[in-house]
Amino acid sequence: MSKPAPKAPMARLDRLLANLGYGSRREVTDLVARRQVVLDGVVVQDSGAKVAIAADLPGRLTVSGQPLDPPAPLTILMHKPLDVVCSHREPGRSVYELLPHRWRARIPALSSIGRLDKDTSGLLLITDDGPFLHRVISPRSHVAKRYVATLDRPLTGAEAEVFAAGSLMLEGEKDPLAPAVLELLGPTQARLTITEGRYHQVRRMFAAVGNHVTALRRDRIGGLELSADLAPGAWRILTPDEQAAIFA
Repeated sequence: MSKPAPKAPMARLDRLLANLGYGSRREVTDLVARRQVVLDGVVVQDSGAKVAIAADLPGRLTVSGQPLDPPAPLTILMHKPLDVVCSHREPGRSVYELLPHRWRARIPALSSIGRLDKDTSGLLLITDDGPFLHRVISPRSHVAKRYVATLDRPLTGAEAEVFAAGSLMLEGEKDPLAPAVLELLGPTQARLTITEGRYHQVRRMFAAVGNHVTALRRDRIGGLELSADLAPGAWRILTPDEQAAIFA
């Protein structure tokens, strides 16, 4: 006999909307009083009413005429453009400014899974799911990350063997890098797949073999690839199957 589906967790409406960034609980109460919150076609009159946090809730509840933002846990795939940073505290325009403004007030907060510096573009994951974040970045998961690098000087042909050896030492490091896979795409362009996430690792690897990265883009994390139709700065919500594909 199959097990019954687990019941969806319940939450007070005012707390849910406040945690999604719609305002303080007092401001949410005012939204309800102004008849701006509708559930299953019926205007909600009690801001303290309990609602089930089910997957279909954004399709059933509207706020000011718009579908409810996805409740936690939420994971986003973004095509990070150049010249934006991944930190909440680092100066400059951040990836979070590319998302709806109220999402900056979400509880739990959204965080990037690893970082891409402002001179690197490509696939970036952003989530409020702590266990998922730690699973992706854990060395035990061995999640591979693939980059396309454009180089200042032509490749010599020896780099692939050096990167694959598992003995390359980066300046200032005490341990050698894990083996990495290099695929040549042209005289000054290559794909590099790594399983670690050391500081500026790809740039430092090419520097260690006497070259310089002039452009860098991440196009794959695990089994999840950046699609060609997602423009720089655009993003979309990951499905559970896509999240699982990262570890496939």
